[in-house]
Amino acid sequence: MHAHDRGLAYDLSNLLGRRRMLGLIAGAGLASVVGCSTGSSTSSGTTSQATSAGAATGTAAACAGDIPEETAGPFPGDGSNGPNVLNQSGIVRSDIRSSFGGSSATAGGVPLTINLTVQDSSKGCAPLVGAAVYLWHCDRDGQYSLYSRGVTGENYLRGVQEADANGAVSFTSIFPAAYSGRWPHIHFEVYPSLAKATAQGNKIATSQLALPEDVCKAVYATDGYASSVQNIARTSLANDNVFRGDYQSQLAAVSGSVSSGVVASLALPVS
Repeated sequence: MHAHDRGLAYDLSNLLGRRRMLGLIAGAGLASVVGCSTGSSTSSGTTSQATSAGAATGTAAACAGDIPEETAGPFPGDGSNGPNVLNQSGIVRSDIRSSFGGSSATAGGVPLTINLTVQDSSKGCAPLVGAAVYLWHCDRDGQYSLYSRGVTGENYLRGVQEADANGAVSFTSIFPAAYSGRWPHIHFEVYPSLAKATAQGNKIATSQLALPEDVCKAVYATDGYASSVQNIARTSLANDNVFRGDYQSQLAAVSGSVSSGVVASLALPVS
């Protein structure tokens, strides 16, 4: 029997084994902390530095209230609208670029690391240790795995991670496209625990991360994103039908570069 056929219980047992190993490493003083970066934006060409920051992505600003609730959209893959990838063995992972299970196709595009920090807004935005985040987004062609024509047999760009002692989760992915009618974004759902991240009825928050304009334009100047150049020119954060101009707490702080990879960070206060 293949590992991906053994179910969530198999994933959990393996994760617990890895957690014990990480505990030993942390005891040796080698633990790491995921943080949000801030700074000025510069973007001029495909090898430019891609650094930008949302005004409300810092911890202090985020503690003002929960992350806004948004639609999961028509392609959630959480069982609420068709397929449920959450109950498949293999969904608990950090690198979401490739499909798992019956396919191994890999989504191409500019490398993107997504760092999220889950916080308990009822406790002064303390880390929400043990919470789980399900994250998904479109590929560089604007298609969603499991749903879009040609990729219904794929489940890439979807994954679940458990928040560590700092409330942090991290995903390795690719920069999503700008498709017609929407500002570039990333979907996510927050669950109270990894064990409960198997059905959308258990989620405690649903929202979306917005990507800064200057970084989007720098990425879309590279090969493979031609349609995004046209699509992003027809919309804005202010008129996007989901963010509707009230996007500051959902705008990621971004660092890195198009050539070496972009890093997007956001605090997620929930209650």
